[in-house]
Amino acid sequence: MKTILVLTSCLALASLTLANDQDNNKKKKQSQGTPQPQHQVQHQKAVTPKGTQRLGTNAANQHHVSGSNKTTFNKTVNRPTLNKTRINNTTFNKTTFKGKHFNLSGNPNPSIQNVKFNANYHIAGSQNWHGQNYVVFRNYHPQWHDRGWWIGHHNHIVFVFGGWYFWDGGYYYPAWGYAPNAYYAYDGPIYTGSPESDPGQVVANVQSALQEQGFYQGEVDGILGPQTRGALADYQQAHGLELTGAVDEPTLESLGLA
Repeated sequence: MKTILVLTSCLALASLTLANDQDNNKKKKQSQGTPQPQHQVQHQKAVTPKGTQRLGTNAANQHHVSGSNKTTFNKTVNRPTLNKTRINNTTFNKTTFKGKHFNLSGNPNPSIQNVKFNANYHIAGSQNWHGQNYVVFRNYHPQWHDRGWWIGHHNHIVFVFGGWYFWDGGYYYPAWGYAPNAYYAYDGPIYTGSPESDPGQVVANVQSALQEQGFYQGEVDGILGPQTRGALADYQQAHGLELTGAVDEPTLESLGLA
């Protein structure tokens, strides 16, 4: 009888142990297929967006800074130089337009009003024109002297369209007072580069070049009147030059005439 009880107890203990092992194995398998605890998943989600946001912010900042530097660089430093180089190299084909001599009448244009002498005259806007090429415009003030004074102070004085002009430092200027009743359509410097270049011929070639490019529809008469100055200003604006409305050195260079 004792033997039977011992065997029964052993069998019951073995069954209980086997059941416990099976239950443990089942729990182990379930744990392997179970997702990570919720706090770990949340931690990963919190880290990933944070890292992504940091990368995105840096990328955006780099793009913004690069764009800002580029804009500032072009506007404040290199834009005039780049525009001038671009104009000289590509805008005007120097091989297709060549300066030539025009048979000009040499008479004033009655439709263009004669400019009167004003000792206090200042070229409007010239204080805003930057660069050494525009110093002559900022510093220009009309001078009135008699013929003897002009001859004694300047070697190159020419008569163009009813007025007398003296040459100085690359430009021709009105020689106010050289002769009575002199006619001037424009009071200011006209760039020619050399004293041998007739200012009337320079203006005529500018008019012709502007005609070819569609900026000037008037007559090629060599007179720097309001219509010609307006065409010059339109050309200068279209090509990134200072709006002088005058025959200045950068404009002649861009037209292929300097």
